[in-house]
Amino acid sequence: MHGLKEVDVICPYCGQSIDIIVDTTLDAQEYYEDCPVCCAPILFLLSVDETGEIYLDLKRDDE
Repeated sequence: MHGLKEVDVICPYCGQSIDIIVDTTLDAQEYYEDCPVCCAPILFLLSVDETGEIYLDLKRDDE
């Protein structure tokens, strides 16, 4: 299933739970998005397998 999907994640800086919208129309993506709570830049590493399963890894900018 491809499209936009809401995902609940934990900010690697402040530890707060945040909701993000991910675009699953591409197989692999790497992008930065600021945490809406602490404004720190989070690196999102997103991939989607052939069954539509989303794999999301969040990293701090200094990792």
